[in-house]
Amino acid sequence: MDEMEEELKCPVCGSFFREPIILPCSHNICLACARNILVQTPDAESPQSSRASGSGVSDYDYLDLDKMSLYSEADSGYGSYGGFASAPTTPCQKSPNGVRVFPPAVPPQPQQQQQHLLPLPGGLPPIPRNSCITCPQCHRSLILDDRGLRGFPKNRVLEGVVDRYQQSKAAALKCQLCEKSPREATVMCEQCDVFYCDPCRLRCHPPRGPLAKHRLVPPAQGRISRRTSPRKISTCTEHELENLSMYCVQCKTPVCYQCLEEGKHSTHEVKALGAMWKLHKGQLSQALNVLSDRATEAKEFLVQLRNMVQHIQENGVEFEACLVAQCDALIDALNRRKAQLLSRVNKEHEHKLKVVRDQISHCTVKLRQTTGLMEYCLEVIKENDPSGFLQISDALIRRVHMTEGQWGKGTLTPRMTSDFDLTLDSGPLLQSIHQLDFVQMKVPAAPILQLEECCTQNNSATLSWKQPPLSTITVDGYILELDDGNGGAFREVYVGTETICTVDGLHFNSTYKSRVKAYNSSGVGQYSKTLIMQTSEIAWFVFDPASAHPDILLSNDNLTVSCNSYDDRVVMGNTGFSRGVHYWEMTVDRYDNHPDPAFGIARGDVLKDVMLGKDDKAWAMYVDNNRSWFMHNNSHTNRTDGGITKGATVGVLLDFTRGILIFLLNDEQQGPIAFEGLEGLYYPAISLNRNVQVTLHTGLPIPDFYTPGEADPTGSVC
Repeated sequence: MDEMEEELKCPVCGSFFREPIILPCSHNICLACARNILVQTPDAESPQSSRASGSGVSDYDYLDLDKMSLYSEADSGYGSYGGFASAPTTPCQKSPNGVRVFPPAVPPQPQQQQQHLLPLPGGLPPIPRNSCITCPQCHRSLILDDRGLRGFPKNRVLEGVVDRYQQSKAAALKCQLCEKSPREATVMCEQCDVFYCDPCRLRCHPPRGPLAKHRLVPPAQGRISRRTSPRKISTCTEHELENLSMYCVQCKTPVCYQCLEEGKHSTHEVKALGAMWKLHKGQLSQALNVLSDRATEAKEFLVQLRNMVQHIQENGVEFEACLVAQCDALIDALNRRKAQLLSRVNKEHEHKLKVVRDQISHCTVKLRQTTGLMEYCLEVIKENDPSGFLQISDALIRRVHMTEGQWGKGTLTPRMTSDFDLTLDSGPLLQSIHQLDFVQMKVPAAPILQLEECCTQNNSATLSWKQPPLSTITVDGYILELDDGNGGAFREVYVGTETICTVDGLHFNSTYKSRVKAYNSSGVGQYSKTLIMQTSEIAWFVFDPASAHPDILLSNDNLTVSCNSYDDRVVMGNTGFSRGVHYWEMTVDRYDNHPDPAFGIARGDVLKDVMLGKDDKAWAMYVDNNRSWFMHNNSHTNRTDGGITKGATVGVLLDFTRGILIFLLNDEQQGPIAFEGLEGLYYPAISLNRNVQVTLHTGLPIPDFYTPGEADPTGSVC
């Protein structure tokens, strides 16, 4: 609650608000203080008279501060209009909080006073016409209309919060009838609304006659009943006999029915007062939730900063001791240089402490202001006066959002590291002592993997990393390491200066461990945390136009292949396999003149201008409309009946766990196992001429009839 106290004090008098009124700029001021800072303007050139002829201009418009300003930039105080040479200067004095306060203006002559005085509520003396008031917080000026200060709404919500705050601060409730040294109250009469001590109760409130029916309660209970008393019915400032019942959306203020029928709000959009009360309370509550999170982060940040002070002190002491030990080992010339180096260390030490302490001080002040605003808003939310709440809710919501924005990105980040990234180089010769200086000889810190940018796609893995944000050590490059996807040893896959790397050609359905470290001229730093990445369980790939023969024609996002030559031409997939079990299919879209396309796998350097299987780099099955053969290194084997037509489907099953290749035709195995003993890296491949068109289908499950063999624990690495 202590942090909220500043929210409850008048910016002029510095005391708790008494009868606060709301200025059009949403700031508050005591009614008596508002009268004290009034300034009278000359009648001849009054902006009030010039505005009176314009019915479309609001009485609450601000003055043009460029033409006539009450705020003096020279002394940051308040004065009379600077635009009028004949305007007298009103003497002023300063309030307890430093704001300049103007005493009441010198009363005019009696005959003038009758014409130029406006009544003031509360029995206070009248104020001169054409009076102007300037907000002591934002310095905006406003000329009063015929209603004077009565035209400003009272902030009953703020008044209630101040009352509750003052009551909560009271150590004990005192008797209200004791003349000297009030005793502690023992009871409160709910009907009289008075606190009594025992002697005053017996003397002034005897339990007989009409007073016998009064209900006496303990003081604490009486305090609660005062807080929860029914809210007062709010009346319109322009129509004092009318209750506020609606809310003008355009003007953002509660209005009465007479305002809607006769006043300037007749054409404005209005809504029910209760509905807008609930809506604004909800908006303020939501804004407070966000601000509360920021305040929590700020508290944690302060703890972090205080810990940094301790760490800086400890590291400073440790560094200083190391420096002294090195300097003491040198000759007299080193001793003279030692003093200079110690001075640098101490300056660095003090600089770090000053930066962190300044940040602690700044953050503490901001957190105190934030906490005070939060507590004040929470107290405002407790109010059950809709109109009073809506008078200030918009301003509070804006303040909460503005305060929340002040805790934005970077505010809760330390401005200084606690480490001393300096090492004394004791290697120079004696004659070079006068050049002795600090050099950077520490290895880099462990990089931080940026998990949000690390991912796998198919059989590729992309990793991204960065140096710790507060590290000042030079980095010459990075070393990225991956294991073999089977729990084996790590191996280097990238060495360079980039902080992002994509590794291709990994095994499908494998779990890889990755890590990265940085290096510089002083050596290699620590590894980052190990990241585990899973490659795709099944293969998705397309035909590779980069490695295809020039006569090959690709379409359908490189899934459909044909040829413009009568000779056989080869095209391969863009993904290679070296581990696991993989299955893909190709459907025959066009089949003319009984050609014999070949389907299978190949090495990356296979011949592209002959039928697949003609050289020792490919393992294939070629098929016509009646039969098929297996072929490798131009050797034809296992002739099998059954051919292809338009619409036929050819499947290829590659199992590295057993090292075999099997072909399927229209979902049935075609012949025996085609090839065995397969090891290494292979790419899906096909050869065809212009009489055939084929479409590739990948990412397919293993056929039901096939049971994969056990994996080879010494599986090869691509």
